[in-house]
Amino acid sequence: MTIQTRRERERAERERLIVTAARELAEAEGWDAVTTRRLAEEIEYSQPVLYSHFKGKGAIMAAVAVQGCADLADELRAARTAAGSAREALAAVGGAYTAFARRRPALYDAIFTLPVDLPFATPEAPAALQDAFGELLQAVEPIAAEGEDTGLLTETYWAGLHGLVTLMRSGRLPEEAHERRLALLIGHFVPQGMD
Repeated sequence: MTIQTRRERERAERERLIVTAARELAEAEGWDAVTTRRLAEEIEYSQPVLYSHFKGKGAIMAAVAVQGCADLADELRAARTAAGSAREALAAVGGAYTAFARRRPALYDAIFTLPVDLPFATPEAPAALQDAFGELLQAVEPIAAEGEDTGLLTETYWAGLHGLVTLMRSGRLPEEAHERRLALLIGHFVPQGMD
């Protein structure tokens, strides 16, 4: 192993450590607790070392969001591929999306609600973002009518999911009715008998 290879590996490991620490701190105490000073203490490196990897908190949040999208894509894929019919797949993906938001609220916020410097819905979007959207797309494609724009249909389904989850998490919609709301959303995308 060359010195350059070792340095690159060590640099990548420090970046993973920073992102993991930010993610864990945000989940435990919220994004306001994530500061470069606090992260430096958590990972036992100086603040200049953090800045040698990331320009600031926003860049760290963007890295956390990308990593979170990879996790979300994995969970959506597992739900979609375990389902039987198109209706079941759409419902399973909706359930997995909701479970992710409930289980990882700070991560969900980094991906979908807080301002991060990431290109969404463009070819320049990081692969993990494209993969997560791709899982939603694969769940929606089988129920799209011939000639329908599946990208727009997927965005509409995603917007419905996101709206329900966000309103439920903020307490604006009672959580106990979430499953029924999700069933209504699925029902409008895939009417009974259409599998």
